[in-house]
Amino acid sequence: MSAIRLTSFKWVPPFAQGQVRDLRVRWALEEAGLPYEEKLLGQGEQNSPAHRAVQPFGQVPVYEEGPLTLFESGAIVMHIAHKSPVLLPADEAGRARALTWVIAALNSLEPHVQNLASIDVFFAKEEWAKLRRPGAETMARGRLAGVAKWLGEREYLEDRFTAGDLIMTTVLRIAGNTSLVSDLPNLAAYQARCEARPAFGRALEAQLANFVRYAPAA
Repeated sequence: MSAIRLTSFKWVPPFAQGQVRDLRVRWALEEAGLPYEEKLLGQGEQNSPAHRAVQPFGQVPVYEEGPLTLFESGAIVMHIAHKSPVLLPADEAGRARALTWVIAALNSLEPHVQNLASIDVFFAKEEWAKLRRPGAETMARGRLAGVAKWLGEREYLEDRFTAGDLIMTTVLRIAGNTSLVSDLPNLAAYQARCEARPAFGRALEAQLANFVRYAPAA
């Protein structure tokens, strides 16, 4: 099998540490037991012609495996998931349901959670943001409530952990500066359950280690 290379950042500001989307890919690779090497971008390199040639939006991650190059964390996770029975069930219906939850997390939930996080992190002092935030919070809470209602007393979104839970958990983490998840006890327990997986711990440690190693001098 061809070696896997994952492109990420050498360093990001503290508010983004543990949130950069390569965490999803690292987690999937850890769950699948697939080794990988890193390509780390310094400040500004995400906008270089070389990087834009493989990631048209100047983002991370980028996944390289032999002649295959992928961008977008959801697509990469699903590519990895197809290699791993840990991330996708063997039956066709189970695989389709896992994909449904991946898309739901990225399309129905993440935009609203990310919108609220962006208001809080980047625009909190702006007058328009103060006016917009209540509505943004209401929308995010409504979407999270939908997930919590679906979960009920389930351990996972379906009958076992899948790539859908992996992506959903990383979306829930975006709301970490709020009480949105903790106000829904079963959702908070679900997030904690997924984050307790050893593969998640290894993935987070690997990402954070770079940010420590390449932290700017004080």
